[in-house]
Amino acid sequence: MPTPTPAQLSDLLAGCRALDRASQRALYQQYYGFGFAICQRYLTDRDAALEAVNDGFLKIFQELPRFDATRYADLAGSLRGWMHRIMVRTAIDHFRAEHRHSLHAGLDEVGEAHAEASAATPLDALSFDELLRLVGQLSPACRAVFNLYAIDGYTHEEIAEQLSISVGTSKSNLFKARASLKQFLKLEKHHAYAHYVR
Repeated sequence: MPTPTPAQLSDLLAGCRALDRASQRALYQQYYGFGFAICQRYLTDRDAALEAVNDGFLKIFQELPRFDATRYADLAGSLRGWMHRIMVRTAIDHFRAEHRHSLHAGLDEVGEAHAEASAATPLDALSFDELLRLVGQLSPACRAVFNLYAIDGYTHEEIAEQLSISVGTSKSNLFKARASLKQFLKLEKHHAYAHYVR
Protein backbone atom coordinates (compact mmCIF):
# COMPACT_ATOMS: atom_id res chain seq x y z
CA MET A 1 0.00 0.00 0.00
CA PRO A 2 1.54 3.35 -1.03
CA THR A 3 2.46 5.78 1.73
CA PRO A 4 -0.16 8.54 1.98
CA THR A 5 0.88 12.16 1.53
CA PRO A 6 0.62 14.39 4.64
CA ALA A 7 -2.65 15.84 3.30
CA GLN A 8 -4.07 12.36 2.61
CA LEU A 9 -2.97 11.18 6.06
CA SER A 10 -4.55 14.22 7.69
CA ASP A 11 -7.83 13.52 5.84
CA LEU A 12 -7.62 9.85 6.82
CA LEU A 13 -7.20 10.74 10.50
CA ALA A 14 -10.10 13.19 10.29
CA GLY A 15 -12.24 10.40 8.84
CA CYS A 16 -11.22 8.06 11.65
CA ARG A 17 -12.09 10.69 14.25
CA ALA A 18 -15.53 10.98 12.61
CA LEU A 19 -15.84 7.16 12.99
CA ASP A 20 -15.92 6.67 9.22
CA ARG A 21 -15.53 2.91 8.65
CA ALA A 22 -13.75 3.29 5.30
CA SER A 23 -11.16 5.61 6.89
CA GLN A 24 -10.66 3.23 9.83
CA ARG A 25 -10.22 0.30 7.43
CA ALA A 26 -7.69 2.29 5.37
CA LEU A 27 -5.67 3.27 8.46
CA TYR A 28 -5.73 -0.34 9.68
CA GLN A 29 -4.53 -1.64 6.31
CA GLN A 30 -1.84 1.04 6.09
CA TYR A 31 -0.33 0.28 9.52
CA TYR A 32 -1.29 -3.35 10.14
CA GLY A 33 2.17 -4.71 9.23
CA PHE A 34 3.84 -2.11 11.43
CA GLY A 35 1.65 -3.04 14.43
CA PHE A 36 1.96 -6.78 13.86
CA ALA A 37 5.77 -6.62 13.75
CA ILE A 38 5.80 -4.89 17.15
CA CYS A 39 3.35 -7.30 18.76
CA GLN A 40 5.10 -10.37 17.37
CA ARG A 41 8.33 -9.38 19.15
CA TYR A 42 6.56 -9.80 22.47
CA LEU A 43 4.09 -12.55 21.60
CA THR A 44 5.62 -15.35 19.57
CA ASP A 45 2.26 -17.10 19.20
CA ARG A 46 0.78 -15.73 15.96
CA ASP A 47 -2.82 -15.79 17.21
CA ALA A 48 -1.86 -13.89 20.37
CA ALA A 49 0.02 -11.30 18.27
CA LEU A 50 -3.01 -10.90 15.96
CA GLU A 51 -5.28 -10.40 18.96
CA ALA A 52 -2.89 -7.78 20.38
CA VAL A 53 -2.74 -5.92 17.04
CA ASN A 54 -6.52 -5.77 16.85
CA ASP A 55 -6.76 -4.61 20.48
CA GLY A 56 -4.06 -2.03 19.72
CA PHE A 57 -6.05 -0.65 16.81
CA LEU A 58 -9.17 -0.41 18.97
CA LYS A 59 -7.15 1.70 21.42
CA ILE A 60 -5.75 3.79 18.57
CA PHE A 61 -9.26 4.54 17.28
CA GLN A 62 -10.46 5.34 20.81
CA GLU A 63 -7.50 7.62 21.62
CA LEU A 64 -7.17 9.24 18.18
CA PRO A 65 -9.24 12.33 19.16
CA ARG A 66 -6.45 13.15 21.65
CA PHE A 67 -3.71 12.89 18.99
CA ASP A 68 -3.20 16.49 17.85
CA ALA A 69 -1.89 16.20 14.29
CA THR A 70 -1.38 19.97 14.03
CA ARG A 71 1.42 19.88 16.63
CA TYR A 72 3.82 17.91 14.43
CA ALA A 73 5.82 18.95 11.38
CA ASP A 74 6.37 15.27 10.50
CA LEU A 75 2.84 13.91 10.80
CA ALA A 76 3.65 10.41 9.49
CA GLY A 77 6.65 9.96 11.79
CA SER A 78 4.82 11.32 14.82
CA LEU A 79 1.80 9.11 14.14
CA ARG A 80 4.04 6.04 13.86
CA GLY A 81 5.76 6.92 17.15
CA TRP A 82 2.41 7.41 18.87
CA MET A 83 1.04 4.15 17.44
CA HIS A 84 4.27 2.35 18.38
CA ARG A 85 3.79 3.26 22.05
CA ILE A 86 0.19 2.04 22.01
CA MET A 87 1.14 -1.25 20.31
CA VAL A 88 3.98 -1.90 22.78
CA ARG A 89 1.68 -1.22 25.76
CA THR A 90 -1.01 -3.48 24.28
CA ALA A 91 1.45 -6.29 23.53
CA ILE A 92 2.83 -6.02 27.06
CA ASP A 93 -0.68 -6.20 28.52
CA HIS A 94 -1.27 -9.42 26.58
CA PHE A 95 2.16 -10.72 27.51
CA ARG A 96 1.55 -10.01 31.21
CA ALA A 97 -1.78 -11.83 31.14
CA GLU A 98 -0.22 -14.82 29.39
CA HIS A 99 3.00 -15.06 31.42
CA ARG A 100 1.97 -13.71 34.82
CA HIS A 101 3.99 -16.27 36.79
CA SER A 102 7.13 -16.41 34.65
CA LEU A 103 8.12 -12.76 35.12
CA HIS A 104 9.40 -12.87 38.68
CA ALA A 105 12.94 -13.99 39.46
CA GLY A 106 14.10 -15.21 42.84
CA LEU A 107 16.19 -12.90 44.99
CA ASP A 108 19.29 -15.02 44.38
CA GLU A 109 18.88 -14.49 40.62
CA VAL A 110 18.64 -10.74 41.00
CA GLY A 111 22.17 -10.73 42.40
CA GLU A 112 23.48 -12.01 39.07
CA ALA A 113 22.63 -8.78 37.28
CA HIS A 114 25.52 -6.32 37.25
CA ALA A 115 27.13 -3.57 35.18
CA GLU A 116 27.93 -5.96 32.35
CA ALA A 117 24.24 -5.99 31.44
CA SER A 118 24.43 -2.44 30.10
CA ALA A 119 27.82 -2.77 28.36
CA ALA A 120 28.06 -2.92 24.57
CA THR A 121 28.26 -6.46 23.21
CA PRO A 122 28.75 -8.19 19.87
CA LEU A 123 24.96 -8.51 19.77
CA ASP A 124 25.09 -4.90 18.60
CA ALA A 125 26.79 -6.13 15.41
CA LEU A 126 23.95 -8.49 14.44
CA SER A 127 21.44 -7.53 11.78
CA PHE A 128 17.99 -6.68 13.13
CA ASP A 129 16.50 -9.83 11.59
CA GLU A 130 19.24 -12.02 13.11
CA LEU A 131 18.70 -10.43 16.50
CA LEU A 132 14.92 -10.91 16.35
CA ARG A 133 15.36 -14.57 15.40
CA LEU A 134 17.62 -15.14 18.40
CA VAL A 135 15.42 -13.11 20.76
CA GLY A 136 12.48 -15.30 19.76
CA GLN A 137 14.30 -18.25 21.37
CA LEU A 138 14.50 -16.60 24.80
CA SER A 139 12.20 -17.43 27.71
CA PRO A 140 9.10 -15.19 27.78
CA ALA A 141 10.31 -13.04 30.69
CA CYS A 142 13.78 -12.51 29.22
CA ARG A 143 12.34 -11.82 25.77
CA ALA A 144 9.97 -9.15 27.13
CA VAL A 145 12.67 -7.34 29.10
CA PHE A 146 15.20 -7.55 26.26
CA ASN A 147 12.68 -6.16 23.75
CA LEU A 148 11.65 -3.32 26.04
CA TYR A 149 15.20 -2.39 27.04
CA ALA A 150 17.38 -3.08 24.00
CA ILE A 151 14.94 -2.55 21.14
CA ASP A 152 12.27 -0.14 22.38
CA GLY A 153 14.56 1.91 24.64
CA TYR A 154 12.71 1.68 27.97
CA THR A 155 14.62 2.10 31.24
CA HIS A 156 14.62 -0.61 33.91
CA GLU A 157 12.34 1.56 36.02
CA GLU A 158 9.84 1.84 33.16
CA ILE A 159 10.08 -1.89 32.45
CA ALA A 160 9.48 -2.71 36.11
CA GLU A 161 6.34 -0.56 36.06
CA GLN A 162 5.10 -2.02 32.75
CA LEU A 163 5.61 -5.65 33.80
CA SER A 164 4.82 -5.22 37.51
CA ILE A 165 8.23 -6.54 38.56
CA SER A 166 11.11 -5.05 40.53
CA VAL A 167 13.92 -3.09 38.90
CA GLY A 168 16.32 -5.82 40.08
CA THR A 169 14.26 -8.48 38.34
CA SER A 170 14.29 -6.44 35.15
CA LYS A 171 18.08 -6.14 35.32
CA SER A 172 18.41 -9.83 36.10
CA ASN A 173 16.25 -10.81 33.14
CA LEU A 174 18.27 -8.57 30.83
CA PHE A 175 21.50 -10.12 32.09
CA LYS A 176 20.09 -13.63 31.55
CA ALA A 177 18.79 -12.67 28.10
CA ARG A 178 22.20 -11.44 27.00
CA ALA A 179 23.90 -14.53 28.44
CA SER A 180 21.44 -16.77 26.58
CA LEU A 181 21.94 -14.85 23.33
CA LYS A 182 25.70 -15.23 23.74
CA GLN A 183 25.19 -18.98 24.19
CA PHE A 184 22.97 -19.16 21.09
CA LEU A 185 25.71 -17.45 19.08
CA LYS A 186 28.28 -19.90 20.43
CA LEU A 187 26.14 -22.92 19.54
CA GLU A 188 25.59 -21.59 16.01
CA LYS A 189 29.31 -20.80 15.69
CA HIS A 190 28.20 -17.34 14.61
CA HIS A 191 30.95 -14.88 13.62
CA ALA A 192 29.74 -12.38 16.26
CA TYR A 193 30.64 -14.82 19.05
CA ALA A 194 34.34 -14.48 18.24
CA HIS A 195 34.23 -10.90 19.52
CA TYR A 196 33.24 -11.88 23.06
CA VAL A 197 36.07 -11.74 25.56
CA ARG A 198 36.44 -15.19 27.05
